[in-house]
Amino acid sequence: MAKFVVKALDESTWSDFADIVQRHNGVWGGCWCMGFHSEGVGDDKTAKQNKAAKQRRVRAGTTHAALVYDGSRCVGWCQFGSTDELPRIKSKKAYTDELTQLPDWRITCFFVDRSYRGQGVAAAGLKGAMDEIRRLGGGTIESYPEDAEGRLVSSSFLHNATVSMFESQGFKRTRRIGKDRWVVTKVVRKARAKVT
Repeated sequence: MAKFVVKALDESTWSDFADIVQRHNGVWGGCWCMGFHSEGVGDDKTAKQNKAAKQRRVRAGTTHAALVYDGSRCVGWCQFGSTDELPRIKSKKAYTDELTQLPDWRITCFFVDRSYRGQGVAAAGLKGAMDEIRRLGGGTIESYPEDAEGRLVSSSFLHNATVSMFESQGFKRTRRIGKDRWVVTKVVRKARAKVT
């Protein structure tokens, strides 16, 4: 992870984010990482519409991601946000069946440039997302990764990464919401102000 730098998605990094998405044909059929926002994606939305919606959210500050860089090139990201910002998740029925309290933050999506897969980009994105959440006030973080241990799973289908990656960064399994999908959680404390 040492060679990667992480920056927040905002207006100053929008062009870097847009570049990686365009290099990968809009990502997952033109999603532009809108699938977990309230607008969602679908047959009624084009990649161009998704791009415009994402850019509007970036300008309004209603979307968050930790962008991972190799030098000046964005090579992946980890999307996170509040439950209001990211209300749509996979396995929602199973998730709500045993829900007792919503988290402060959700991590819903990772994407890694095809030429950087298997090099720690997702892990760097997760660490960067936790650092940014800490800076934004901290709280309970939740995500919904797959347990890929003992299974041959293509990394291109692991949009929410693996349980083992989350566990390596201190997350705990709290409940199963699918055959191989888990809710994992971690509490991060607010960053302390620097003493000058």
